[in-house]
Order: sequence, then C-alpha cells, then structure tokens
Amino acid sequence: MTSFWFTDAEIPARLPLADDIAVDTVVIGAGIVGLSTALLLAESGREVAVLEARRVGSVTTGASTAKISVLQGVRGQAIAHRHGTAVLSRYVAANLDGLDWLLEFCADHDIAAQRVPAITFAQNAGERDAIRAEYEVTRAVGLPTELLGELDVAFPTHGGVRLREQAQVDPVAVLAALAAAVEARGVSVFESTRAQGLRRGGGTVEVSTDHGKVSAGNVVVATGSPIFDRGGFFARLVAQRSYLAAFDVPGPVPSEMLISAGQPTRSLRRYPTGTGEVLLVGGSGHEVGRVESEAGQVAELLDWAQRWFPGARLVDRWSAQDYHPIGELPYVGPLLPGTDDVQVATGFAKWGMTNGVAAALALAGRITGQPCSWADVYEPWRPGEVKALMAGAQANAAVARYLSTGWVHAVGARPGGAPAEGCGRVERHGVHPTAVSTVGAETRVVSAVCPHLRGIVAWNDAEQSWDCPLHGSRFAPDGTVLEGPATQPLPRR
Repeated sequence: MTSFWFTDAEIPARLPLADDIAVDTVVIGAGIVGLSTALLLAESGREVAVLEARRVGSVTTGASTAKISVLQGVRGQAIAHRHGTAVLSRYVAANLDGLDWLLEFCADHDIAAQRVPAITFAQNAGERDAIRAEYEVTRAVGLPTELLGELDVAFPTHGGVRLREQAQVDPVAVLAALAAAVEARGVSVFESTRAQGLRRGGGTVEVSTDHGKVSAGNVVVATGSPIFDRGGFFARLVAQRSYLAAFDVPGPVPSEMLISAGQPTRSLRRYPTGTGEVLLVGGSGHEVGRVESEAGQVAELLDWAQRWFPGARLVDRWSAQDYHPIGELPYVGPLLPGTDDVQVATGFAKWGMTNGVAAALALAGRITGQPCSWADVYEPWRPGEVKALMAGAQANAAVARYLSTGWVHAVGARPGGAPAEGCGRVERHGVHPTAVSTVGAETRVVSAVCPHLRGIVAWNDAEQSWDCPLHGSRFAPDGTVLEGPATQPLPRR
C-alpha cells in the first residue's frame, strides 16, 4: 500500500550517518515538522542535522491528503467546547500562520498549490447540528465561513460549512523542496538512520542511532508519536490509522476539498495531472490494532467510492497514521516541564499541513528566543491539560484492557502450522507470545510483545504488518519498526 504521492516522485536517496558528529540542533524526523523546523533554524544561523529512520516523507506527511486548511472538519467546536473561543482563536491564528508560510514557500520554490474552498459536510440529517455549530464557532473567531444548503456532488449530503481560499498540494513535492532547501543551507539529512537512545550530560544532549552518535545543544523530536517519551505523551495520544485511494473517474469530480462531519469519515479532494484529474478519497479510520479486519475497512472505503462514482478505476490505495490528542490541542514544546533541551511536536489530529508548519514556527521561535504570539496554545504542559484528565483516563482504560486481553489470548493460543499467504497469528511458544506470519511465501517468527510497553501485537491484514493496540507502534513481518513510539524491533524467535 504505497502512497500515490510516491508513484512518480523523484527524491534522491540520502546516505545514513557515517560518523559521530556535533551540531547546535539535531532534528529527528524528516516530515513536514522536522524539515520546516530545520529550515527555520538554519535560516537563523544554527548548525542543524536531520535524522530520518526511513526516507524523507515516508511516514505520515507523505501519505496525507495534503489539505492546507484552517477549516478542519469539526475540530473548531471540539476545541472551543474543551477550552473556549479565546483558545480557539489563538489556534486559528497559529494555523493561519502555518498556511501562509507554507504557501509562500511553495510559491518561492515553484510548487503547484491549488487555492480551493474547504467544505465540512453533513452525511445525514443527524450531522446538521454539527455543521451549524462549526459555522457559528468559526464565525465567532473571525473566519469568513459560509453555511451551505445543498452541495453539488454525486453523493448524498445535508448541507455544509465552507471556507474559501484554502489550498491543496502534492506533499511529497513539498518535502522534496524542503529537503533540498535545508541542504542548500548546509544542513545534513541522514536517511536510514534510526534514533535509538538519548542521554543528557555536560550541557549537551547525545542521540545514539544505529549508525553513530550526534551531540547537540538541543533536540527536536518531530516523529508522529514522540520517541524518548519521558513526558508520557503516549498516554495523551490516541493512534489512528486511516485509508486513502486514488481513482481515475470518467465523469466530473468535486472541485472543492470535502470532509464529513461524522463517522465513518469521508474525505475527498482532486489532484490535477497531465492527463486529467485524479479523485482522492480517504476515511474509514480506526484506532491502531483495534479492529477485526483492516482489509474490511479498506473495502468499505473502496465500495463507497465506486458506488457514488460509477466507472471509477482504482489507481492506488494506501494508509496513513496520525495521533489525536486527548486534550484536543497539539503538544509542541518541552519534553519535560522546566527543560528546553529536548522539544517535541505531536497530536495534529490529521491536520498536519498547517499545524505542522505552525509547530515548526513555534519550535524555532522557542529555540532562537523569538517566540510566536500564539505559541502558548500548543504548550504541552499548559494548566488546561487538567481538563483532559477524564478523556485521558478513558483512553488509558482502553490501553489497559487491550494489554490484559492481549496477554490472556496469547497465553491460550497454541502453535499451529504456517499461516496462509498474507496471514499472521499470535500463538504461544513455551512461555513466549509469538507472532507468526507468511508473506511472499516466507514464514517469519518474531516476538509478539511490543518493546515499547509490552502490549501484544495484532496482525494487520490490509498492510501485512504487526500493529500494537496500546500506542500504535507498527512492525514489518520480520519485526522491523515501521512506526513508533517503539524504537526497537520485535526480536526474532
């Protein structure tokens, strides 16, 4: 399930770290947050290095729909309900700055960006109240949103709210330009270099990797879920996986960016190509490792698209992972309260193109001593986090449930023969929960215990991976880490 955006992308491969180095700032993660932060810091005169465990953009950013929008489904009312309109106003200001910076970067680097309206629509009559609430709360904080009746689209709707002059891009083109821009500023980008440890001492922070060490005055952890999570961010995030598909459609496709107000999520946008327009459809999301069949989620999405766009030909299908903050606002700032040497950025709730750049602006401002006026809205240790305790308790009760039931099932699962092609199962070998899978005619046997917090992994039948239902770590059939917060593989048995 390779992202559509990488089909014709030309991003040069970069070498891994070869020797121990020292810089002012080391950035971990080469997505929209990491590369934007690296560029901003390099422009301020700091010596920066970027570490990427896989390839530039290979995780969340390169798999996104790449909608650059301040109207974000029904996020406005969720934030206002939890924190009030004054906080929502600062959140909107942060996203507007992120939008402006990103579009200016695109214009300066000849990256195509289409300015189109964003629409949140009601799939049924029960979602009309959410549409009205989103319209009212966004108007209250100064956004020129419009309330809509019928929408001119192929599928049923019951009204919507629209914000004009938003944008959409090819995210991989943006990342390729960002990577080239940081390197032009003297920044080294090391791919295939997985950060594995962090040690403080003597006024510096040392990051150990599978290829050497980097010493720096400070570290920016720009991974989806923060690794080296000594601040317990994993307990304040819910890992969510969603699916996307690209179609060639014989008829017209919607010209606006659309997303539904309720579940199951339906997200649409178009992408102009040299031979026409491709329709991108996303949704059918779920918490990682917590559904009976991921392939069933994919099938549901494809069936919906082909029902309402007859004759649509599937071009690509892929998936993406993001993290929803239990307190509704992203976390951008110190890993631990009262410290500044390790900074994190996470919890964008699938709206990372604007929030990610805003996070970069906030991080660079904090490091250079020029903070953004709205940066406190992202503060990870803000007093308002107390209000999120109930949501956190509910989220972590689910974690505890999956931890216990996973072990109970694993202990009771007896070994069997090799699984069928494309299948995997957890079974007990002696006293060890063991994950057995067959992919590409090769049967692999690895530990079923996630090295992060010892959850029992579950087989993902859509992507042929092992997914941890506790905090969203994902592993290839051979145990290789695909997504954190885990930094170590599943040991082979």
